[in-house]
Amino acid sequence: MRLMSPLLGTVVLLCIAISAEAATRDRAGSLDWQTFQVPEYGTHVEYPAKLFAPVGQPEKGVGQRFEREDGRAVLSIYARENEDDDTPASYLRKNLRQPMLDYERVSRSFFAISMERDGTIFYSRCNFSARRSTIHCFDLVYPQSEKTAWDPVVTRISLSLRPLER
Repeated sequence: MRLMSPLLGTVVLLCIAISAEAATRDRAGSLDWQTFQVPEYGTHVEYPAKLFAPVGQPEKGVGQRFEREDGRAVLSIYARENEDDDTPASYLRKNLRQPMLDYERVSRSFFAISMERDGTIFYSRCNFSARRSTIHCFDLVYPQSEKTAWDPVVTRISLSLRPLER
């Protein structure tokens, strides 16, 4: 019987973990995910349409700016020409005005950065096309107090960002 007790505990913990993961997936899945495209640049990204409404042009590039109804969350999806043939690292060196990041991941094909200031999280990801002629990006701003709820949303948007197949 003592051998069954640790096994039973492991099974219970596994069931709890699976239930929590399913609940997170369900919440992220019930957000009416839509695909936004910037056809001029071949950008393709999924976004939660239930959370955001289009409100105009982004501050940078060509695309769309979205806001949550209460204005406390903003999503900008855009693309732009890579006129200087930047890599993700060189682009960040030239354009990053806030050197104090909480998160930074830079690879040959993309960067993802994040920082929290005054109760607000600023997250940005840009993918660079294979020929580095185009940069495909999204910027997301949301309340730090809602970080746990936003984590699966940020992940899904990030993983969906890519150029359209041509």
